[in-house]
Amino acid sequence: MVFEGSSAAISHTGKVRSNNQDSGYSGANLFVVADGMGGHAGGDVASTIAISRLEGLDQPYASTDDAQASLQAAATTAAGDLVRASKERPELAGLGTTLSAIIMVDDYAVIGHIGDSRIYLYRDDALTQITTDHTFVQRLVDSGRITVEEARYHPRRSVLMRVLSDMDIDPDLDMFVMPTRPGDRWLLCSDGLSGVVDDVHIAKAMSLGLAPGRTADSLLKQALDGGAPDNVTVVLVDVGGAHPLSSGTGTIVGAASNPSDLPVPAPRPSFSGWLHPARQAANEPSHFEPDSDYFEEIIEEDRRRARRRRVAWLVAMFLAILALVGAGMLAYNWTQTRYFVGADEDSVVIFRGVQQNLGPISLSTEVRDTDILLADLPSYQRAAVERTINARSLSDATAITERLRGSVLAPVPEATPSPQLTPSATPSPASTTEAPTP
Repeated sequence: MVFEGSSAAISHTGKVRSNNQDSGYSGANLFVVADGMGGHAGGDVASTIAISRLEGLDQPYASTDDAQASLQAAATTAAGDLVRASKERPELAGLGTTLSAIIMVDDYAVIGHIGDSRIYLYRDDALTQITTDHTFVQRLVDSGRITVEEARYHPRRSVLMRVLSDMDIDPDLDMFVMPTRPGDRWLLCSDGLSGVVDDVHIAKAMSLGLAPGRTADSLLKQALDGGAPDNVTVVLVDVGGAHPLSSGTGTIVGAASNPSDLPVPAPRPSFSGWLHPARQAANEPSHFEPDSDYFEEIIEEDRRRARRRRVAWLVAMFLAILALVGAGMLAYNWTQTRYFVGADEDSVVIFRGVQQNLGPISLSTEVRDTDILLADLPSYQRAAVERTINARSLSDATAITERLRGSVLAPVPEATPSPQLTPSATPSPASTTEAPTP
């Protein structure tokens, strides 16, 4: 059965590189991205060889097993071609390429992958990275030694652990099969895209539902707007979408689209890098596959970076604690310039500090007990003292207490009883009798 869907491929040199070492292929059933390595010309040759060997796989397959076997065999043949190319042209020694490929077989995607180009699947409004980068920093991420965000800016992110190259005639590809369904959008890209545009912005471009060609253009524009320090290659595949079906021969982009124009590096004088440093940097490889001694060196360097990172965290934590302690001391010293009038159990007291406490720590201390009894104050003044009265200074607090002292309730004098008359003291006129006359 022939795969039904639509696709597009696009490749760009980027804003820094002087030549395009990427190659891409988009056909009826086969979709490939190859990112070459090996310096000026070497990467071009490597990615072109990979595409030329895989191009013949663009055909219907009876089963996914047949497609897997064909993909592995083509990758092995391409590795042999790279070995022969480096022998015939010694200046190309060390050339290699990443390889990420999909062969569509009925409702399945047969995937082969080596290197750090990527395959994404956009399904149900979610973007998922399907392949795993074969890089040194990915190993650090997998072991928990660095985060994914740190990996994006790690100085050794260009170090490839596995790659299709002239160093290995039996490449170890990740091979697996995934079910696919109508509505799926598959994205194959070189790290010129994924290293500049993050997953959130890739997903946003994929979600717009534009045709594959327009979506690929949008992704390329984002990479260019982000500086595009490396070549950018995008292959986009819609499964059973509403866009027109692919027809005719496949589309080849990048270095493989002009294989006869691949430059052969000429000897350059040693001082050319001094005169043209930007051009020299543009021709340097974006990836490289180091020897075993180099891994020991970068592992030790990573340990040093981890130690420096721990020391930096400790210093930052110490400085933060020091800043908090300093701020606390300044705040406490400020509180000790404040005064207020309050009450203890039964009398008016002048306090220094503020009324609040920090847990068990009191921010006020007693300065003077005025011996003014709360019970002697009018009720409204007693209530004000119990709520506390703020003062600008110690003299101000003293003045407040003196005013309180002046309003202390005066004692009520005892009443003096008035004299009372008794019947025996004052005789009644009515009760008097005349003495008898002799």
